[in-house]
Amino acid sequence: MSSPSETIAFQDNDQSLAETLLRAINSIDGDTVTLRRLFLIIGEQGLLVLCALLTVPFLLPVSIPGVSTVFGAAIILISIGITLNRLPWLPRFLLDRNLETERLLPVLRKGLSIVQRADRYIHRRLDVLVDGVFINRLNGAAIVFSGLLLMLPLGLIPFSNTLPALAILSMALGLSQRDGVFVLGGYVMMVLTVIYFAVLALLAVAAGQTIGSYLPF
Repeated sequence: MSSPSETIAFQDNDQSLAETLLRAINSIDGDTVTLRRLFLIIGEQGLLVLCALLTVPFLLPVSIPGVSTVFGAAIILISIGITLNRLPWLPRFLLDRNLETERLLPVLRKGLSIVQRADRYIHRRLDVLVDGVFINRLNGAAIVFSGLLLMLPLGLIPFSNTLPALAILSMALGLSQRDGVFVLGGYVMMVLTVIYFAVLALLAVAAGQTIGSYLPF
């Protein structure tokens, strides 16, 4: 459990992601920085982008079995931290691990250049879906739920990982830039995922009943 000093004021952040990354770059000094301090610097937006990056392996129709469990668990831990307005739970040895700024800063600068280009497509709108403590807790819980859907052992079934991954990707990017349109798209994908899984379950039950009718016992 994070201490009170590690609480992050997520819901009041009106900066763009580009501004957050630039602030992080300017705040990092010295030869190393801990993962704990980096999380505190980048705040909610950086964690949301990390969630988005973790969905990339699942954007193909069929994913590698087992990967969804690990990545889904990571997404859930991060999104729980976002929902509770605290650092995500990670082992202390990881949070206090030193990262070399000489290697970290070029990565952040590259990310900044990409985000600046993406700003023309993802920007603040439809505030009703991104403003306020309650709605942001609800959005965080939606990412947790989508992460649970991603973890289901259905990797060999087409689109079973892709649909929840798209929901997480859309919501994470939307929340990072306070873009309610992208957040709404994430909710639509989450609902479609639930419907798809429900149809798969009904088909499995129907197939089992059909097979059972041909058995002699």
